[in-house]
Amino acid sequence: MKTNTVPAGEFKAKCLKLLEEVAETHESLIVTKRGKPLAKVVPIRENKTLFGAMKGTGVILGDIISPLDVEWDAMK
Repeated sequence: MKTNTVPAGEFKAKCLKLLEEVAETHESLIVTKRGKPLAKVVPIRENKTLFGAMKGTGVILGDIISPLDVEWDAMK
């Protein structure tokens, strides 16, 4: 995760824009005062469930409905 720094005066002037950038880029931001770190703004990580996490990532190649020409041992 990359960390950017910004002076406190600039943070005050551009606060909302900088917060939006942190949310979009998922990169933290360190606010400095006279070159010394004062505060750290970090993106919130949303809690995602594992159920459905892979939705839309699979690809169907070919026909999955028609019966197979090969007889399985389980079919005997």
